[in-house]
Amino acid sequence: MEKSNHISVRIFIVLIVFVLSSISGYSAQKSANKYISKGKINYNLSKEDEKMLDTIQYKTFQYFINEHHPEKGIVKDRAKEGSPASIAATGFALPVYAVGVERKWISREKAADITLKTLRYFANSIQSDTDSLAIGYKGFFYHFIGMESGKRQWNCELSSIDTGILMMGVVFVRNYYNQNSADEKEIRELSDKLLGRLDWSVFYMDEKSKQPFTISMAWDPEKGITNWGWHGYTEGLFLYVLAAGTGIENPKKTYNRWLRTYSWKTPYPGLSHVTFPPLFGHQFSQAFIDFRGLSDPYLKEKKIDYFENSRRATMTQQQYAIENPKGWVGYDSLTWGFTATDGPGSAHNFGDKKFEGYAGRGSSGKDDTVGEDGTLAPYGVLASLPFTPELSLATIKNMNAKYGDKIWGKYGYYDAFNPTAKWIDDDFIGIDQGSMLLMIENFRSGLVWNYVMKDPVIQKGLKTLHFEYIK
Repeated sequence: MEKSNHISVRIFIVLIVFVLSSISGYSAQKSANKYISKGKINYNLSKEDEKMLDTIQYKTFQYFINEHHPEKGIVKDRAKEGSPASIAATGFALPVYAVGVERKWISREKAADITLKTLRYFANSIQSDTDSLAIGYKGFFYHFIGMESGKRQWNCELSSIDTGILMMGVVFVRNYYNQNSADEKEIRELSDKLLGRLDWSVFYMDEKSKQPFTISMAWDPEKGITNWGWHGYTEGLFLYVLAAGTGIENPKKTYNRWLRTYSWKTPYPGLSHVTFPPLFGHQFSQAFIDFRGLSDPYLKEKKIDYFENSRRATMTQQQYAIENPKGWVGYDSLTWGFTATDGPGSAHNFGDKKFEGYAGRGSSGKDDTVGEDGTLAPYGVLASLPFTPELSLATIKNMNAKYGDKIWGKYGYYDAFNPTAKWIDDDFIGIDQGSMLLMIENFRSGLVWNYVMKDPVIQKGLKTLHFEYIK
């Protein structure tokens, strides 16, 4: 009898602890979890800057409100008419709706409704390597989906990274929607289902591959696995954490193979870092995971964390713009932002100036550039706001002063512009809009970090890969 009472008391205590931890949110994770969100960035904004960021976020938010399918929830890849949906844009959209709730632009009930429709669409979709109606396989999804048809578009690839971004959005919503309404309960149930059925074996790279034991970038039913793995420092950082947290086989071996392909350089004094020229590679992972203070075995030896690495990458772009070795128009200390964007294209070529269309653009110093053709992206500047608040704010205000309404449209900043080519984009890209809006919000409130960091998938992934806080 005494033993029975003792067990009953222990169960009661466990239940009390569980309830308290469930309702206490961010404050509870400080003690319950090894890896935590450190909340918003400690930076005092002026009223003018607050108003500017409000306007930028609100206009960007309208993209996701107006460009998602009313029944499927999927979000267009870009605003242009006829664009298919992008599963990555949809992944960014999931926490974007929560930003709208917190900023009082949309009701929690409306945000939950859109989110639930999105999750139902993916959870109930056909998963097959032979059915023509399938939009995925082994828990992963095709990169582009027809907005109306709901079918795989352009014979595109089953994408590891784009599904990864979608799943990071899922990780966020299963923690944010923590109330007891029927919709929010179903959101949590479907999130568990989607995360629980990821089968990473479809992206396994064997010893004969170009990047053995890394995660393949893609698979398709016509050709099978793509013989390119996620290697070298890229936006793929979060993908390895997600994989380690959701059951990939041999996660440490896989991650160590990724680390072996890093490139550590010193483009300018005091700015040594693991390089990847386009800024989005330093931003996408940190839109979801708070890497402040966190290092893996590689960066621990370098005595910096991933947040600092991204700060240095951003500062490197500023230095490159000051140096401007290729003589592009407009570059200076407050005009930079080289990342993956639309571009002028070859129709604008003149003399020795050559321009690309959509491309990854960036600089890790004058001796390490890719696609760098004078094209600038406001989203590249603003998605680095958490890393370099003073510089990013000064830069975007300088861009506003120099180019004004020319670079501003229906959903805020156009994707890119090129002063040398006298070209300004007329389109908006979902993943660029999403990463910018979320990084601004993390800077202001830590919202996405606060809910993603407490998830057991992220906790397990970081622990498995030996992430530690550096002293």
